[in-house]
Amino acid sequence: MSPEQIRLNLLSWYDAHARDLPWRTGPAAGQDGLRSDPYRVWLSEVMLQQTTVPHAAPYFLKFTARWPTVSDLAAAPDHEVMAAWAGLGYYARARNLLACARAVADQHGGVFPDTEAALRALPGLGPYTAAAVAAIAFDEATNVVDGNVERVMARLFAVETPLPAAKPELKSLAAALVRGERPGDWAQALMDLGATVCRPKSPLCDRCPLTSACAGLATGAPETYPRKTAKAARPHRHGVAYILTRGDEVALVRRPPKGLLGGMLALPTSDWRDARWSEAEARTAAPVSADWRGAGEVEHVFTHFSLTLRLLRAEGEADGVIWSARRDLDALPSVFLKAARAGLSNLL
Repeated sequence: MSPEQIRLNLLSWYDAHARDLPWRTGPAAGQDGLRSDPYRVWLSEVMLQQTTVPHAAPYFLKFTARWPTVSDLAAAPDHEVMAAWAGLGYYARARNLLACARAVADQHGGVFPDTEAALRALPGLGPYTAAAVAAIAFDEATNVVDGNVERVMARLFAVETPLPAAKPELKSLAAALVRGERPGDWAQALMDLGATVCRPKSPLCDRCPLTSACAGLATGAPETYPRKTAKAARPHRHGVAYILTRGDEVALVRRPPKGLLGGMLALPTSDWRDARWSEAEARTAAPVSADWRGAGEVEHVFTHFSLTLRLLRAEGEADGVIWSARRDLDALPSVFLKAARAGLSNLL
């Protein structure tokens, strides 16, 4: 199958099967000359990094209702945006979001640049997102390659080089299929094919418009592509989370602006280290003197390490903390929300 036939088949499939997503105008609108709002495209792409569509969609709707333009978002206080982001994870994305929004508002009059190169110059906006916004919002023929597109290319061409070493080859294969015709729809068609048909596990090859061209399918084991290098074991760390209550309120702290979960509200914690904390060490490291009692443990997995948090709970007072009603703890990052719920569970 020629590259032109691959494009024709996939775009025809997309016209009939495009996902209905809150940030899209849809393929028919794209053909009528209507373009997607770059703010909505950019916001959705940032949210979708390391996050599924069903999980990101409610956050997208909440953000766009509260901050309908990039200038509105740029004017928002940091803590409000970080609180609204809570639960999406990978909190550096929220800090990058604010940096980019403020650059667009301050340096570009609240209007996104309309080329991949100019978008790439914005702070916190990487090459993938710049290519996606340029293609989807501005019809620039860019090469938009995410994990879904890598998987489609690896299977379509039966690429034997394992990831991550295969990334340049997969990007080159995807670039060979880019044309000036409907670049935004083409980018989204590849993403949709990878997300709904050419899935990581149990691909639905009987529904794919590219089966006659797929070298991976011809091997009889398309699900084995892309090949992957064995991952190193994820390090494991240990810490202590302190749940200090004052009636129906819980003591929180704001984490330092840089680093993991930077700028977010959190439970007070010890350092996170390789060795477990003994009971005596955990009590010595407590933020205030109180009658600390064990309240269980929780496990949490971050991108680069996993964590066991020993939970200690006490009733008391403390200076320099932020008291929050228990009903408002949903704004905490997931690791601390998990710890708070576990540590307070027998008080419900």
